[in-house]
Amino acid sequence: MSQDAPKTPWWNDRAIRAILYQILVVGAVVLAAWYLISNTLDNLAARNIATGFGFLTRESGFAIGESPIPFDPADSYAKAILVGLLNTVIVAVLGVILSTMIGTVIGVARLSGNWLVARLASFYVETLRNIPVLLQLLFWYALITEGLPGPNQALNPLPDVYLSNRGLKFPTPDWGGVEWLVLAALFLGMAGTFLLVRWAKRRQALTGKIFPTIRAGIGLILGLPLLAWIALGAPTQMNAPELQGFNFEGGHSVSPEFVALLTGLTLYTASFIAEIVRSGILAVAPGQTEAALALGLKRGQVLRLVVMPQALRVIIPPLTSQYLNLTKNSSLAVAIGYPDLVSVSNTTINQTGQAIEGVALLMAVYLAVSLAISAFMSWYDKKTALVGR
Repeated sequence: MSQDAPKTPWWNDRAIRAILYQILVVGAVVLAAWYLISNTLDNLAARNIATGFGFLTRESGFAIGESPIPFDPADSYAKAILVGLLNTVIVAVLGVILSTMIGTVIGVARLSGNWLVARLASFYVETLRNIPVLLQLLFWYALITEGLPGPNQALNPLPDVYLSNRGLKFPTPDWGGVEWLVLAALFLGMAGTFLLVRWAKRRQALTGKIFPTIRAGIGLILGLPLLAWIALGAPTQMNAPELQGFNFEGGHSVSPEFVALLTGLTLYTASFIAEIVRSGILAVAPGQTEAALALGLKRGQVLRLVVMPQALRVIIPPLTSQYLNLTKNSSLAVAIGYPDLVSVSNTTINQTGQAIEGVALLMAVYLAVSLAISAFMSWYDKKTALVGR
């Protein structure tokens, strides 16, 4: 005759205790947050300090030296913070693209069989990644503003392109508005190249035949804008910068602060990415390269078709951290006067006195940007993962 197992009391049930402990922890966090917030609000009210985000709709009253969208001191604080955010995003996006390109080249060069190329790449990595990024930003800013001549003696490396301590001046198309159609053709060519690469991969997986995607992509990216330009009458008029008085008029300009920030962040981050790429390539078994060479593939094809797809599994996770670091380090722009998000927020806090709301906005924006980068890289990691057959 079998006997029923003794019933476990609920306070000894591991599942129930786990839920109970989590409820207690969440309750403690909520109570602590409630105490801190209420205490802060009471202290602010006692000192007649305004709270809330109503200040965002008030007139800012200060100018921003560099803005991708029209901005006037009569605009609101919310628009000022938006300008700072756009400046940060522009630097981060360009920095990520450029540092990835430079870091990949340097990382591959460190493994080169050419003694001089490998040593130069090692010198680049060991030098730049051991110098603090803030010091590098100050170096590039001083080099541009103190080392370059003034507008009257500006360097002229290309026709209508001038480099001086006021920044980089270059011509822009003035084709009566049709330049946007050429630009649209450029984006169409890039989108076509993306679709072509996907089709070529599927075709290669099914048939084993390699499609010349690089040559076809270059043809699309350069050919479509050229055809659009010819179809629009081949306009050649340009809005070129001209020296008038003590500065240039016309064309487009890039400020010394932006150039120094982008250069410093790009070169610094590229030195870390180079090491990530090098370690990723070394993680691929040498037998893979030998087998690919034995099949008759060229060195470039071995790197592009065999080594890099496997190395990406090792490269992408630490690469995400470097992208986050670059975005975070862009806040050092305040040291050289570039109006990024931190700089604009500091000015807003100084004028309104609402530091808690300003810092909360900063934290929320940087958290959102970091989560967006992490989500994108996680998606890309899954897309490039090798699937076993």
